[in-house]
Amino acid sequence: MQPQTAFAMYKPHPGQEETLMALVKKHLPTLREFGLVTDRDAYLARSQDGTFIEIFEWKSADSARAAHEHPGVAAIWEAMGAVADFPGMSALPEAAGPFPNFESLAL
Repeated sequence: MQPQTAFAMYKPHPGQEETLMALVKKHLPTLREFGLVTDRDAYLARSQDGTFIEIFEWKSADSARAAHEHPGVAAIWEAMGAVADFPGMSALPEAAGPFPNFESLAL
């Protein structure tokens, strides 16, 4: 199966940026621990509205589906859901124009 590139978006609730960032930094290592993602490094960016955009690579579409059934992954996602919303790409201000640019962040 082919790897799948994921664009995960997390918009922190007011005052929750640091908590969310700590969870994002645990996200990929957790997915790696359970063999769900490739060895490629993730990339993290921020939209004008403060939404974090994490770009990473699932090993396959099956891996992405399996993540939804894994309790270790669910724990991270539930914690993220308590401090952030998960908007779609079309909600980002940059989505209105061609060639969007985002602030680069370190993971």
